[in-house]
Amino acid sequence: MKNLKIEAVIVAVGIALLGLFTFLGLKSVAGRDRVVSVRGLAEREVKADHVIWPVVYKTTGNDLQALYREINDANTKIRAYLVRNGIADSCVATGAPQIIDLQADRYASNEAGRDRYNVTCVTTVSTADVDRVLTLQTRMGELLKEGIAISAGDYQSTPQFQFNGLNLIKPQMIEEATVNARKAAEKFAKDSDSSLGKIKNATQGLFSITDRDQYTPQIKQVRVVTSVNYYLES
Repeated sequence: MKNLKIEAVIVAVGIALLGLFTFLGLKSVAGRDRVVSVRGLAEREVKADHVIWPVVYKTTGNDLQALYREINDANTKIRAYLVRNGIADSCVATGAPQIIDLQADRYASNEAGRDRYNVTCVTTVSTADVDRVLTLQTRMGELLKEGIAISAGDYQSTPQFQFNGLNLIKPQMIEEATVNARKAAEKFAKDSDSSLGKIKNATQGLFSITDRDQYTPQIKQVRVVTSVNYYLES
């Protein structure tokens, strides 16, 4: 009889412990269903650190040999002007001339007295000296003194400003975005009379680099959004 009482106590204790563990487990599972999803934004304005600047020269004529000499002379003067004003010679490249024979182009109008050949030549500057390029852009009219008119205002002559230093600011921006996400989660937890738990999972969004506006393409806006899921605790 005594052994039966002991066994009964053991069984009772076991059942009680099983119930307790089951309760705690269910409570834990239920708690894990309480999650808040937030996003954190980080933005930063940076200056472009590289520029590709096409300097476009156009001319027309009927004599290919004369045009060839004119183009070579113009390209030589353009390169000399750029180097003279602080652009490294290694940063200047001259492309092959593009020649359109208007008589061979069936879509071109055959106006009387119109030159037969239309020639375009592009000298490309690729440099990290963005400020110097910005200054020279406003001074290209000085080449008129040497008989060279630079084409401007079309898509061919538009500089491309780039920012290549993303890896240097990535860690700080990710940290900032994560901090902003936590602030939003803490506010949500406070409003719901809960406390913020650990991170369930997080996703780093893609970095985007865009012009700040159409007037200052040399100023870039870097942006990243992180998505974070936090557990909420009672």
